[in-house]
Amino acid sequence: MANGQWFPQDWPERIRALADGTLTPVVPKRAATVMLLKDTTAGPVVHMLRRRASMAFAGGAYAYPGGGVDPRDDDHQIRWAGPTRAWWAERLGVDEAEAQAIVCAAIRETYEEAGVLLAGPAPDSVVGDTTGEDWEADREALVARDVSFAEFLERRGLVLRSDLLGAWTRWITPEFEPRRYDTWFFVAALPEGQRTRNASTEADRTVWIGPAEAAASYDKGELLMMPPTIATLRQLTPYDTAGEALEAAPARDLTPVLARARLDGDEIVLSWPGHDEFTKHIPTGGAPA
Repeated sequence: MANGQWFPQDWPERIRALADGTLTPVVPKRAATVMLLKDTTAGPVVHMLRRRASMAFAGGAYAYPGGGVDPRDDDHQIRWAGPTRAWWAERLGVDEAEAQAIVCAAIRETYEEAGVLLAGPAPDSVVGDTTGEDWEADREALVARDVSFAEFLERRGLVLRSDLLGAWTRWITPEFEPRRYDTWFFVAALPEGQRTRNASTEADRTVWIGPAEAAASYDKGELLMMPPTIATLRQLTPYDTAGEALEAAPARDLTPVLARARLDGDEIVLSWPGHDEFTKHIPTGGAPA
């Protein structure tokens, strides 16, 4: 392929099955992912991980820390700093319990996969170092789902810093995919004193990279990415600092982006509304063009 767009080989068959009514769409699971930024002399860079080639979903593709929502975080009352749950509910288009769980998922996944924790002992503070053995034991317990993120925060006496997140966009996995996610993308800045590491068992590499550089590598076919990833990288390129991106987040449209597949003569046309670069024309008996 000319660029690094991730395209599973079974998509044409599944798209045809959806079109003729023999495929029933899977209900998408709630998820959250975070574009973690830090400033450099050359501009902001974003933390990305490469999913292991053995992964069933998007193996080998570059992505951001992220994962599914834990329903245990829906209604557990936690110490909370920043915009209220009601504000987040309106911003994310969900109820207050769901809003809390989605924000918890974003911060939990950043901690689980990058070792960065957007929480502190007070509403205006952030934990300075999460590299000790006791922190690692807690992180592993979260990964194993032995404890919920709300329980972890409560036991540690920590305040969740929702003010350090900005909701950026929302994408829903296409209806023909066997694994579907309704994913909210957030932006955040690396807290002072903390550092990232590859803490994910799902990734074999992590990088800090400028959005424009990553997009150029995608365009050359050097980096494999899913449409939401490259789309958000392109959206980040105008900003000169992480702070500018965070300031822009509240005004961004969170209308969900959902791929559409339609039959047009002897081909299937796959498109993502508002993102023409991802359009694919799939002959009924051939590979995508």
